[in-house]
Amino acid sequence: MEWIRDNFTVTCDPAKLDLATIVGYLSSSYWAAGIPSSTVEKSLEGSLCFALLDRHKQIGFARVISDRATIAYLADVFVLPEYQGMGLGKWLIECVVTHPELQGLRRWMLGTRDAHGLYRQFGFTLLKKPETFMELHDPDAYRKA
Repeated sequence: MEWIRDNFTVTCDPAKLDLATIVGYLSSSYWAAGIPSSTVEKSLEGSLCFALLDRHKQIGFARVISDRATIAYLADVFVLPEYQGMGLGKWLIECVVTHPELQGLRRWMLGTRDAHGLYRQFGFTLLKKPETFMELHDPDAYRKA
C-alpha cells in the first residue's frame, strides 16, 4: 500500500524502511529508550509497518501488531522533529487506520504519554473499563539485553 501527498509518501513496502532512522529515533524515545537494533529489526518483521517518506528519506514511522481480523496494537509512531507541525503525523495515522487489511477489527489499542489529542481525532478513547485490562511490563528489558 502507498499513499502520496505532495512530496510525501506513506508506504508499507518493507524495502523502504530505514532501520538506522527507526532505531535512532526509538532508542532515544521515552517509550523505547535504549532499544537494541536487533530488537527493532525483529519487531519490524512481525508487524505491518508504515514508513513516512520525504521523497526517499524516511521522516516518520508507525507499526501495527495485529492478527488483521480482531485486534490491532498501534506502536512506535513518530515524525522527526523537523517535520512536526505540518499535519504529517495526522496523515500517517489516517493511512494506518484506513489500511484495507485493518478494517472491521473489534479493538485497536495503543499507549501514549502525550499524543492523546492526535489519537482522539481517530476515535481512540481512554479505556472504558480499565479494570478488565492487565499488563506484564518490564521497563528495564532493554537494559538487561
